[in-house]
Amino acid sequence: MTTSLPLDLSGVPKPPESPRGAGLRRLLPAVVTVAVLVALWQGYVEVSGIRPQLLPSPLRVAQQGWAHRGEIYDHAAATLQVTLVGFAVSLTLAWALAVLVDFSPWLRRAFVPLFVASQTLPIIAIAPLMVIWFGFGLLPKVLVVALVTFFPMAIGLIEGFAAADRDAGALLRSMGASRGQVFRYVRLPSALPRFFTALRIGVTYAVVGAVFAEYVGAKEGLGIYMSLQKNSFRTDLVLAAVLVTAALSIGLYLLTFAIERVVAPWASRSDHG
Repeated sequence: MTTSLPLDLSGVPKPPESPRGAGLRRLLPAVVTVAVLVALWQGYVEVSGIRPQLLPSPLRVAQQGWAHRGEIYDHAAATLQVTLVGFAVSLTLAWALAVLVDFSPWLRRAFVPLFVASQTLPIIAIAPLMVIWFGFGLLPKVLVVALVTFFPMAIGLIEGFAAADRDAGALLRSMGASRGQVFRYVRLPSALPRFFTALRIGVTYAVVGAVFAEYVGAKEGLGIYMSLQKNSFRTDLVLAAVLVTAALSIGLYLLTFAIERVVAPWASRSDHG
């Protein structure tokens, strides 16, 4: 007589989860949290009867934002232009100076303290000076964005270069590799994971810097739009512009992950599973 034993499937490996499924699972807690907060906000406005000038409901913010979508889109496009141009300038300077610093210990001692000192400058005082010196065009806003975002990317690159495997570099040099070849094959790949972390920090600062620069002095952009709507007591449109600003920041933040998957896929795999 034979007896059947229960089939134990606990040791059977589960099929790997798709990257899209894993991403959705990670986003679920944030989505639920936002939904709960929005529901509480809507409920409080309806129960309290508070005036829309003080606190509009999320539904009103969405309705008025959609009704004024053309105007908001034009200002958002201006802010995005400032953000991208300023961030491109900052990115170019960060790479150029970080590479120079890596090749010269003297430049490292000369420039790194200046990089740190640049972060002690109060943007609230520097931004008006940029407007005084360069007017209300694109240049002063680009300079503010570059100043805000330069430090994290430059330091991320410098520290990434310095964290390269010394044994790998020594091995290449023993095989006759030049300093440039060691930099290309060892130091540069080592710096990319830290660089993309710094890039994500910088790109979120970039949108905030652009909006702040527009507050100080601009003819168009989400910053000046929020300032005008605030003076008109249109709190609903101010909040609609805030949501668009947040959407721009999140969109650029997520874009860095897509770029990382193309440029440094090994860093993407090690950081996210």
